[in-house]
Amino acid sequence: MAKKLQKINLKSFSNSHQVIVQKTNMGTTGAFIGSVSLEWVAQRVDFASQLPLFKHHLDPLSNNIIRDDRTIEEIQQRPLDWSRQSILTQYLISQTNHKFPPLLVVVSPDWVDDLSAIQWDDEEKALSPAINFLSLDEQESFGLLELPDSVRIFALDGQHRLMGIKGLIDLINTGKLIQYTKDKKPTGAIFEVKNREDIIHLAQEKIGIEFIPAVVAGETRLEAKRRIRSIFVHVNLMATPLSKGQLVLLNEDNGFAIVARKVAVTHFLLKADQERSPRVDWDKANITAKSTVLTTLQALQDMAEGYLEPYFNWKPTKKGLIPLRPSEEELEKGIYHFSQLFDYLATLPSYQKLEAGTDTIKLRHFSHEKFAGEGNLLFRPVGQIALAQALGILVFKKNFSLELLFQKLRQFELGGGLSGIEFPQSIWYGIIYDPNKQRIVVSGRDLAVKLMIYLLGGIDDRMEIAYLREAVAKARTVENRAIGFEGRFVKPKEVGLPAVLTV
Repeated sequence: MAKKLQKINLKSFSNSHQVIVQKTNMGTTGAFIGSVSLEWVAQRVDFASQLPLFKHHLDPLSNNIIRDDRTIEEIQQRPLDWSRQSILTQYLISQTNHKFPPLLVVVSPDWVDDLSAIQWDDEEKALSPAINFLSLDEQESFGLLELPDSVRIFALDGQHRLMGIKGLIDLINTGKLIQYTKDKKPTGAIFEVKNREDIIHLAQEKIGIEFIPAVVAGETRLEAKRRIRSIFVHVNLMATPLSKGQLVLLNEDNGFAIVARKVAVTHFLLKADQERSPRVDWDKANITAKSTVLTTLQALQDMAEGYLEPYFNWKPTKKGLIPLRPSEEELEKGIYHFSQLFDYLATLPSYQKLEAGTDTIKLRHFSHEKFAGEGNLLFRPVGQIALAQALGILVFKKNFSLELLFQKLRQFELGGGLSGIEFPQSIWYGIIYDPNKQRIVVSGRDLAVKLMIYLLGGIDDRMEIAYLREAVAKARTVENRAIGFEGRFVKPKEVGLPAVLTV
């Protein structure tokens, strides 16, 4: 083994035409795992659609394959979404703990697309694999891949990571990055960095990369294409996405997620207790019909965001970007304020019933459901989130007292204002509850927030009140007939607003 190593010029390890790798074997395809710089990736790796195979069937603008009768059986990649490039590039430069999973790439020398090349036999089967591996040990498990410029490399899995990396190198070279629509039409916006010197070092960061051959010895070109396509499908099918709750549980950057899960395990209303059923579903985004939980971790994150967003500037400036983790001091403040909200929620009559032992199903279910219940808005995630968002605006933007607000809410609930939302007498009928489908309407949350703010005395502008009344009437209107709060049909203009709550 030592003698073999002496024959290799170790300077070649830094050669852009050679990559040091370890050989792996799974199934019928050998693969080679190594690491390369982001700059190397941007220069050497192409999108799958750029293969010569699709030369005459490529959209020159978006680099996506044109789907027709000649390419439909050849396509191995999902369409590129160029609107993601700027987001992924900004992630690389803004997050200290940024991390991309390894790329899976296919190595394809020129001869792969030339059936007259000497590497194909008379039966059009490959005489050698498409990867030239130079072993450095007797077991042939460790060595160098020969990758001259004539060898094409394309991303089989990770094309959007590749897009983000290419954007990073463009940003380093020019200081600017054009932002695109999904099909690569410029949006008119340009992302710029003030000092390129601050990000130059990112070009030499290393990313994992796994190489597989476009063709293995004994394969026909058609068999090779089918094998590559099959690998792509398998890679995507085996990658089970995390549930929304699991994402909240693992998120160490989103301040609202951190606050939500901390309160979920510390507040008496939510934390686990052997004497009762769990109060929080840690995995699902919604509560199932038979579930006895009070809420979900995803809903708690949404509540934290709705309540605390007016106070903390924790959201990223652009949709899709990963937020920066807040300081520990800010997180402590966020946990304090969100815990305080649940202290007050625990004073509401329905939550006191819960603490006294009433089952959540009895409080949550509608009257027409099996195990008929009270139909309480605050036992549905959408209602919990709407109330938290309304209170956040009132407390942190309009300087209302949380104590005064809950005095009003306690009286409101005692008068039935939060229960029986499936009946026309409820102000939430048609807004949060759909009488036709007899179920919750998540899309009504924004209107519910505005209505909650109004009820609690947070709207005094006459025009704003007029628009709100019109929106409420529209939500309660079916075929030009509105349902009044007395439960009978009236003209839409006759639907008013309930009185503002007082103490």
